[in-house]
Amino acid sequence: MTKRTSAKYKLDRRMGENIWGRPKSPVNKREYGPGQHGQRRKTKMSDFGTQLRAKQKLKGYYGDLTEKQFRRVYAEANRLRGDTSENLIGLLERRLDAVVYRAKFVPTVFAARQFVNHGHVQVNGRRVNIASYQVKEGDVVSLRDKSRQLAIVLEAAGSPERDTPEYLNVDHSKMTAEFVRTPALSDVPYPVMMEPNLVVEFYAKN
Repeated sequence: MTKRTSAKYKLDRRMGENIWGRPKSPVNKREYGPGQHGQRRKTKMSDFGTQLRAKQKLKGYYGDLTEKQFRRVYAEANRLRGDTSENLIGLLERRLDAVVYRAKFVPTVFAARQFVNHGHVQVNGRRVNIASYQVKEGDVVSLRDKSRQLAIVLEAAGSPERDTPEYLNVDHSKMTAEFVRTPALSDVPYPVMMEPNLVVEFYAKN
């Protein structure tokens, strides 16, 4: 399990964007970065800086994955046939913690990772506690009976802040989510623009 040591909201402020679309994000009030130098004048970014920023934003969105984890996902995306940037998004959205988050079983992707690691989640009726587990098309993700009435679950399921995407068939009365298909970039409801093509360029050059 990857342990986050820095505050989640620092990612928002470092990027200068509310990357999860949270109403309480400090970026809604302060668009400059954290720390004593956060308000210094912005300079034009180099191509490397733009690509690095795109990578940090995408990596951060999925729970601030480690560089080792993220590079492994990129390598798999590059190995698959088709557009590498689209493959990258598809692989990230097939992560079990991402599916749990998209299904609105929990409020944040960080909570989703912890929820999976603590054994609350099943895939096709079998408990899976690996957040990076790759869900396949047709798989049904569900919560264990004892986990369905947890306050965090009921609150997230009833939250109007975000909708469940079309590539999931979610039933909150049963706390199940069928992974219908692997999404394309245009299908994923990101609150901000993601640029996986720049991530591909970054790894291709570095």
